[in-house]
Amino acid sequence: MEIRSEEQLNPVADEVSAITAVVRPILLGVLYSLKSDVAKEVGGREDIKLKLLPRLRRPGDGDTGICFEYAVHDAVRRGDEAVAERIADALRHCKVPGGGNVGSILFGAEKAGSQHLIDTATTLLTDDSSLLSGSRGRPVKLKRHLTSVAAAFRKKEKGKNLPQSISGLWRADLFLGHSEKDYWVGTTVKINPNSLQGDRGLRVGIVPNLQGKSDRIRKDEHRNLIVCPLPYDGSFVETFYMAWEVITAFLAADAQLPKEVALPRPAARTVARYLADRREYPVLDVVEALDDLSQPELLRTKNDPVDVWFAGGSQETLQTGSVLAPIPRTNF
Repeated sequence: MEIRSEEQLNPVADEVSAITAVVRPILLGVLYSLKSDVAKEVGGREDIKLKLLPRLRRPGDGDTGICFEYAVHDAVRRGDEAVAERIADALRHCKVPGGGNVGSILFGAEKAGSQHLIDTATTLLTDDSSLLSGSRGRPVKLKRHLTSVAAAFRKKEKGKNLPQSISGLWRADLFLGHSEKDYWVGTTVKINPNSLQGDRGLRVGIVPNLQGKSDRIRKDEHRNLIVCPLPYDGSFVETFYMAWEVITAFLAADAQLPKEVALPRPAARTVARYLADRREYPVLDVVEALDDLSQPELLRTKNDPVDVWFAGGSQETLQTGSVLAPIPRTNF
């Protein structure tokens, strides 16, 4: 038998660390939402200083949703317990093989910086990476179709040249799965639950949990999606909105420390000060620097083989999986 134990390395983050952790992916969302030609005018996204973001950015209705996608992806990557554990449950509903830590690949063909995301996704996938579409038949090799999926978004008849089982995969924002098994599912992320839309090739829909509504992970038969609501009060979604408030106030103040009336909460002003102190540095460098100020890794996983003798006298090994948990625990 193999016992998998998870030890909590650090206490749950204080408010400043929690907001800082979510501010990072929001900054990336703002940076990569800039139009490519605008970014090229100032030397490319790699060289854009934080102080230039409010000058180059043109606010749009979809900004919050794009940044929410980046924040969900980053929360999975960091092992945020409130997000990763629920994503692992959603993957079990989809019967995705594997256990342990959940992996996330950011895709989003509709974003202005989509080519960067597509290139990054391609490097993270292997030739054997398989997409579980929920339809009968052999899973498709995801890497082989990635460029076609991105191109489908720009065509009038979207998905026409894709295999029928994944003809709606151009709607995907993330690919979620267990990297050690290399199986993935197409995932759509919507900050407005009413905008959630299913399609061929999509398996999971991630939304904020609405106040007063059940946060149960469930199958939506109409959309043909496993709907995974993320917790709000005192948890991930509330922290996201606090971080979004910091970013919008900071940019509105021309990348300076906003007036107190714009950010009356002390923790939010502390994070805004982190940004103002770094306004002369490239956005990507700032995001990297803030990593040391945000919540560190929560868990360390250890596998211990244990010999088990059954009544019949034979010895066997039991392979098990587990999910991230807020406290140490053992799964059999």
